[in-house]
Amino acid sequence: METRKTHPRFKKIVRRSVRLKVHDEKNECAVGDKILAIETRPLSKEKRHRLYKIVEKAK
Repeated sequence: METRKTHPRFKKIVRRSVRLKVHDEKNECAVGDKILAIETRPLSKEKRHRLYKIVEKAK
């Protein structure tokens, strides 16, 4: 997941990225797919999101 914010002092747009662990129940995704994930109850120690839908498959 990538967010863009303006730096408070230098006024430059800075990109921040976070890697989420997403629960894929049917094992549909591959590495590089673009997906939508929704927040859910804790599913494991680190998983807090669930796969909603695949937006774009990897090439």
